[in-house]
Parts: sequence; C-alpha cells; structure tokens
Amino acid sequence: MNTDHHFGTVVLLGPPNAGKSTLLNKYLGQKIAIVTPKPQTTRNRISGILSLPDAQVVFLDTPGVHGLKGGMNRSMLQCAWSCAASADVGLVLLDGELLVRRPKALEDEQARLIKWVRETRKPIFIAVNKTDLIKDKGALLPLFEHLSKIRPQTEIFPVSAKTGAGLDKLLTEIKKALPLGPAMFPEDQVSTVPLRFMAAEIIREKLFLSLRRELPYSVAVEIESWEEDPGEGLTRIDALIYVAKDTHKAMVIGKGGKNLKDVGREARKEIKELIEAKVFLRLWVKVRKRWTEDPSFLLSLGLGT
Repeated sequence: MNTDHHFGTVVLLGPPNAGKSTLLNKYLGQKIAIVTPKPQTTRNRISGILSLPDAQVVFLDTPGVHGLKGGMNRSMLQCAWSCAASADVGLVLLDGELLVRRPKALEDEQARLIKWVRETRKPIFIAVNKTDLIKDKGALLPLFEHLSKIRPQTEIFPVSAKTGAGLDKLLTEIKKALPLGPAMFPEDQVSTVPLRFMAAEIIREKLFLSLRRELPYSVAVEIESWEEDPGEGLTRIDALIYVAKDTHKAMVIGKGGKNLKDVGREARKEIKELIEAKVFLRLWVKVRKRWTEDPSFLLSLGLGT
C-alpha cells in the first residue's frame, strides 16, 4: 500500500460562466460536464474523478454562485453550498478577464462567494481563470493584491482552463492539501453520475447552444426510457424536453421541426461516443407551466433537497 497516497473531494465554486466545467473537463482529459457560452449552464453537482499514481481527486463541479431569484435558482445555490460544506478542499474559480474589466464585480456581484472565502476553515485555493484572454498580464497585479487581502496566506493561481496554462502547478498543490488515503474508485471510472444523466445533459447542452436569449433557462430534459439491445448493439432513448410556455415549445421545435431535428442529430452523435454503441434517439417537447417553481419536479431533476 502506498502510504503517501492522497484521496479527497475538491469543490469547484465560482460565479456563473467562470469556467468551472471547462476546468473539470481539462483535468479529466474528456468531457464530463457540458459547456456553453451562457452562464448557469451547470444546474446539478457533477463529479469528476481524476486518478493519478499518488492521488485520486474527486472534483465536484457546482452551479454558479449568484444572486438570482426563483425556485430553481435557490435549488442550484443549495446544491453549491451543500457541496462546499462536504468537500475536503475548496477551489474558487474567478473570471480574471471580467474582473480586470470590472474590478467592482468581485465585491458587488460575488459578495456571498467572497464571504465564504473569508469564513471557511477548510483549505482553499483561488484560481484566476481566462488569463489567455488578458493581453496585459500586468493588469492582474491589482486583482491579485486585492484577493490576497481577502484571505491572507491563501495561494492564488493564474490559470487558463481552456489552454491548460497553470493547471499542473495548481493540481500539485491541491493534491498536497487532500487527506492521506487509498483510492475509493476504480482507476478507469471518471464520474459517479449515471449515463442517463449525462445523456440528458448532452441534449440540454445542444438546446442551450441552439436557443437564443433567456429561453434555455426554462428548458429541462428528462430521459423517459432507455432500452439496450445487445444483439443489435443499439440503445433506444426517449427524452422529454420540458418548456414553461406554449410559445417556447414552438421555438424549441423550430420551423418544420428543423431545430429539434438538429438538436437530436448533434446529441445523438455525442451520446453514441459516450456509450460506445449505436443510438436511436427520440425527442418530445412538453409544456409544463412554471416548472422552475415546482419543488417536487425540481427534485425529480436532481435539483433541490
């Protein structure tokens, strides 16, 4: 037994669109969490397992910490803070490009996150992301000075989740902060989330990318049936897409059904790669009014407590 082996959980906390899911996927070398340019893409806790010779790191990707109102948004925040409370180590990811442009956003829009950074007793690291988008790296110095005052002695890392810059150094320090212990998952397991959940997330990602403005935030996806036929090497999947309004249903389907067909085609290709089998995917669109304020329905989607 390797007595120097580390095992533990690392919660990824940060504002919406800071790059948490991109960072998780980069560390794992494959896509576990969906990524879109729109904030609040992540709604549930997504776990990613990184197995190394000297450590097994379980990353918990969480919804963005925000101040938005509404039932679904409250559930997403509960998810983030619950993960923060249970994890061994905290990794706070901030959007460096945004904070260089708007320094006041740190205290104005991210006050709850900064409060947690100040008050938590668990080991934490702060990563300033999207440094690849900042031409004048000197512009980061005032930000780093301010962050160092928020939590003295906490290490701050400039990183780019997109390019991988700075991630190796950050991971080295994270591993040191984790408790000593053996690996708890098989070496080839990269997540604890079910395939059904990942398939639903892929469909939701394609919807996010195809829909404009605020519509994506009133869309949910549920896998209604999943049948595997080993003889044919085929998996048949029926998925329900929930929308909050009749007008949204028409927009999701698109003229002549084009948008729904495009979403289905793109999702099918990615699900096929995920499960390594042929996929027959059928998508249905259903109106469920005010579903974002329905606690029991949110719970069925894995949101809420």
